[in-house]
Amino acid sequence: MVTELLKIPPATLAKLAKLGILHRADLLLHLPLRYEDETLLEPISELQVGNHAQIEGLITHNEVLSRPRRSLVCRLQDNSGELYLRFLNFYPSQQKQLAVGNRIRASGEVRMGYYGQEMVHPKFSIVAEDTPLLQRLTPVYPTTAGLSQTTLQKLIANALEVLPLKDSLPEELLKKYKLDGFAESIRLLHNPPAEVDADSLESRNHPTWQRIKFDELLAQQLSMRLHHQQRDQHIAPVLAAQHRLTTQLLSALPFALTRAQQKVTTEISRDLSRAHPMQRLLLGDVGSGKTVVAALAALQALENGYQVALMAPTEILAEQHYQKLGDWLAPLGISPVWLSGSLKKKAKTLAAERIASGETLLAIGTHSLFQEQVSFHRLGLCIVDEQHKFGVQQRLQLRSKGDEPHQLMMSATPIPRTLAMSYYADLDVSVIDELPPGRSPVQTRLVSDARRTEVFGRVRAACLEGQQAYWVCPLIDESEVLQLQTANETYEALCTAFPEIRVGLVHGKLDNAEKAQVMGEFKAGIVQLLVATTVIEVGVDVPKASLMVIDHAERMGLAQLHQLRGRVGRGAAQSQCILLYQQPLSQLARARLKIIYENTDGFLIAQQDLQLRGPGELLGARQSGVAMLRFADISADEDLLVQARQAAEELLHTMPEIARGHLLRWMANKHDYLHV
Repeated sequence: MVTELLKIPPATLAKLAKLGILHRADLLLHLPLRYEDETLLEPISELQVGNHAQIEGLITHNEVLSRPRRSLVCRLQDNSGELYLRFLNFYPSQQKQLAVGNRIRASGEVRMGYYGQEMVHPKFSIVAEDTPLLQRLTPVYPTTAGLSQTTLQKLIANALEVLPLKDSLPEELLKKYKLDGFAESIRLLHNPPAEVDADSLESRNHPTWQRIKFDELLAQQLSMRLHHQQRDQHIAPVLAAQHRLTTQLLSALPFALTRAQQKVTTEISRDLSRAHPMQRLLLGDVGSGKTVVAALAALQALENGYQVALMAPTEILAEQHYQKLGDWLAPLGISPVWLSGSLKKKAKTLAAERIASGETLLAIGTHSLFQEQVSFHRLGLCIVDEQHKFGVQQRLQLRSKGDEPHQLMMSATPIPRTLAMSYYADLDVSVIDELPPGRSPVQTRLVSDARRTEVFGRVRAACLEGQQAYWVCPLIDESEVLQLQTANETYEALCTAFPEIRVGLVHGKLDNAEKAQVMGEFKAGIVQLLVATTVIEVGVDVPKASLMVIDHAERMGLAQLHQLRGRVGRGAAQSQCILLYQQPLSQLARARLKIIYENTDGFLIAQQDLQLRGPGELLGARQSGVAMLRFADISADEDLLVQARQAAEELLHTMPEIARGHLLRWMANKHDYLHV
């Protein structure tokens, strides 16, 4: 029995680090991708091309061929037939092992080669006639160039033998959630007996996987909750509600807040009144009225003499906020300052001076707000719109402009409950779950590209009736690969088809002044039809626009389609969104179009999007700085996630040391075993 750790050469350490294996204990959680069954031998005559198999026989021929490229080719024969073993990269030692007359056991994928069936670079060993077969399935691990399966298997087997596999969770918790022990689970996954169903292991449906996935989800929940607790130890400015500016704004608005808006406004106001930094995520579907909630939060900070920074990812969206808040706050004597990359140097310097001196209390802009040369006099609140489009570091840079300012993050991309529970467990989440009254639902139509002429007619009729329309295209320039209608081509085609209609064009390659001019003319009703790329995805609010055509809708994601559709239906007129698609449709595109056609609820769409594609895109930049789950699937493992949340709460309150011990096993900042 091995009782000491194997020595690991520096070159191997570097390769292990590429796999995220930084400590000996990480080897335990480097789990197999799949398993090979080397417990059986198959007769060569029964092999099927494409299958993985293990065979045994005598080498009857061995030669090095130089064409079509240098390779070692051997013929292996058993009682039923023969098969070729081909090695494109080989050593003299391998050539010796594969000498004529040697009995070889080989395993690999069966292919059809020049001479017949063959295995290319199979795993092989010299055996005697009575060499016993393995009694367990052989694990195949994720690896990197230069790190063989044999090396990984040896190191992991050594770690299993020598490292402590003590359970990190108490017996009563395992019983409560009906979980297997850690040691038995980890041993079975690395070394499963032949009778275990390999498919259930590979698909992670085997009961043993429940324990591993629960442990991972629990570690994630504990990590985020501890982060939340640590934040509460920091001191932030107390921005108590004065009900002065906020009351003035509410009485001046031409509409009343919905119940949902009132609820989230109260939650935010309560957070701002505390001496600990708020980190709240405000979720609201397209058109639910997040901007007025942000304005009220800003006014509460301004009432207390603190500055507010409102940052948006695009100039179009940031300028929309600047204009809307400027209109609302001008009667209150508040004049926001505008800061963006497109400003001329003199205007930029003047804006930065007003922010630094404290002359302006409200700064609105893009990434320019967190540039090094911008400093705030007394920053109390950061508001980040479409927060998932900013990286973690970018949001931290803005927050670092003040002394522990409060932070309100907003997103019009609805986040499913499971995603919020998992990846946003360190934030307080507020949801605006109703739309303001008077908003007419948007009718969605699916139309094949073959009927493009009919769609042209529908757009022309709408514009001549005094309505406005969007035509959204996915690309700006010609692409031979995708063969899509581009914004430029469509603009020219629509100008030619509708000489009596004023058509505008907006895309990402226009400079900001041109973009602003076209958007201004569209809002003013001078431009009746706006051809655009997805730069108009968020923030654009033109009540008269009641028709949207989305070209090549099959190329876009669900969240993007939902966001674009939300640009219409903002006025009293019945609005329509036409999804123009091109055949043939992939299975995924067909599923997406069906979901967007049948649903208008953004949260429901986001939940189905999660099931279609997983969490990656919905998370956006949030994932830089947050450990992604390796084993659990939050859409498939929601029950486990709920249990992990409960267990995290329980452990932190009653057994904090056990909670920290569990984190130690799963997090990267554990004691360094690797170099022992």
